[in-house]
Amino acid sequence: MRKTAVVTAGTGGIGLETALGLADAGFAVTVIGRDTERGAKAIDRLNAAGPVHPPRFLPADLASLEQVRVLAHRLAVDHAASGEPLTVLVNNVGAMFAERQTRGGVEASFVVNHLSPYLLTELLLPTLTAGAPSRIVNVTSGAVAVAKRAFDAVEPPGGYYGFHWYGRAKLANLAYTLDLSARLDGTGVSVFAADPGGAATDMTNGTMADPKIVSPALRLLWPLVRRTFERSTSGPASAAARPSLVAATDATLTGRTGIVIGAQAHPVAPHRAAADPRVAEAVRRLSERHAPLALA
Repeated sequence: MRKTAVVTAGTGGIGLETALGLADAGFAVTVIGRDTERGAKAIDRLNAAGPVHPPRFLPADLASLEQVRVLAHRLAVDHAASGEPLTVLVNNVGAMFAERQTRGGVEASFVVNHLSPYLLTELLLPTLTAGAPSRIVNVTSGAVAVAKRAFDAVEPPGGYYGFHWYGRAKLANLAYTLDLSARLDGTGVSVFAADPGGAATDMTNGTMADPKIVSPALRLLWPLVRRTFERSTSGPASAAARPSLVAATDATLTGRTGIVIGAQAHPVAPHRAAADPRVAEAVRRLSERHAPLALA
């Protein structure tokens, strides 16, 4: 039986390097992305590496929860029809916005960085459970350290600062990841978070050079902050993909769950706020409200 893997936002950057690593490890990889031209190039790159199993591309704009639902249905139907297990789901999708945007009436950073992977994961849980042992890998970020921890609403009080709001959405997803790992303990589905550290990718190019993404206090220190951003996003995407690949494939993690793989590709302690059950409960309520599993 083939091992299969799904990698979201897998047509470039860290996602593509993750897909390449999984293909090299013998997985039949499905790459998800919104751009069909980039998807075709990604498949060409994967095929050029001589994979054991042919990769495929499925188009979906993961900023649209409607398209996430369609994608989840397609994947579930495909695996049910083939009888092949879904072995690994890597939720690699992420986005940061310099200006406030919305998707479906909801603030865009929260949609892309949390609600989208949350909904895809929840809708695929029956497939992942049926194919156990299986793994879920949610890509997190060190930006959780600067996040506001109030989750009474999608949008926190105060002005919009893209880096902080990105971190808050990633904190929500990390809290969900740890909560999900406890919920699925004993099912054969392991849940991990992977922190890529940083790399030069489409997401970081340009956006991280805009001082509007940080709070006014940090703008006063912008030369220092910008140099910090530049150092943290200067590495190759192949190195940044290592934590995801370890979480997805490392044999020493078999039977374990609820672990954060840090930027050096080793387990690290999760951010304290993400392990707070009050944060997890607030995130769960927000997620169920804005991304219900069943539509009325």
